[in-house]
Amino acid sequence: MARRIRFTGTDSKNGGCPALHEDLDSGEIIVQGRPVADPADTGQLQHLGPDDVAVAVPRELLVNHAPKEMHRVPKVIDLEEFGRLFHHFEHSAWHLETRRGYASDREDEGYAVFQDTGVAPMDLDSDWCRNITAQTAAGKQVGRVRIVDQPPTDGQRFLLSYARCNAATGEDARNLWRADAERVHLPAEDFWLFDSRLVAILRFDDQDVLHDVEIITEPAEVLRYCQIRDAAVHASLSYDAFAAQLTD
Repeated sequence: MARRIRFTGTDSKNGGCPALHEDLDSGEIIVQGRPVADPADTGQLQHLGPDDVAVAVPRELLVNHAPKEMHRVPKVIDLEEFGRLFHHFEHSAWHLETRRGYASDREDEGYAVFQDTGVAPMDLDSDWCRNITAQTAAGKQVGRVRIVDQPPTDGQRFLLSYARCNAATGEDARNLWRADAERVHLPAEDFWLFDSRLVAILRFDDQDVLHDVEIITEPAEVLRYCQIRDAAVHASLSYDAFAAQLTD
């Protein structure tokens, strides 16, 4: 059976070798680099077995992208503590939305209005909108990339309409077709990234209900999510450009 391998990172400026990967099941780190094959070199290596391969990588690759913990113990917080993160971040908050629907949206009064009219109402006086407006007015950056199926689900159409409200609060809400997200290897994880130093993985049940949040602060892991953010923003479109591609 093939390994389940996840790209961890590279310091190569062109996105190539050398690089690190992680075996998701065993936790082993797979090092991809320039082979050390000269017998004069391999003869100096200790314990190199007949089936072993040696590779050379820059020291910076291991410093920047290798895991710093032997066994990461997940830190899980409740929704109240998660909500406080949106009031106390210092300079940026960014969301990758990967789900086809959210129970919290369907429970919103505006969702019923959207189903009747096709337009999500703007409630800029809600607690969420007031806080995000205050954060962006203070010079902080708030943004997200929404992954959209083809055709969009009802939940995704609701959020596409709600983008007007996002924009009114100063948030940069962008969109990306799921096929394009898969092409640039974005993960299925739905997460927020705060200040490029804390990742909040949103954990949902089968009914799209958010039940708790896993926090990641390990530097190598956070860097990987920063790279995911950069790739998602680069591949995505502004709402206006994306809306022009929608068909009824």
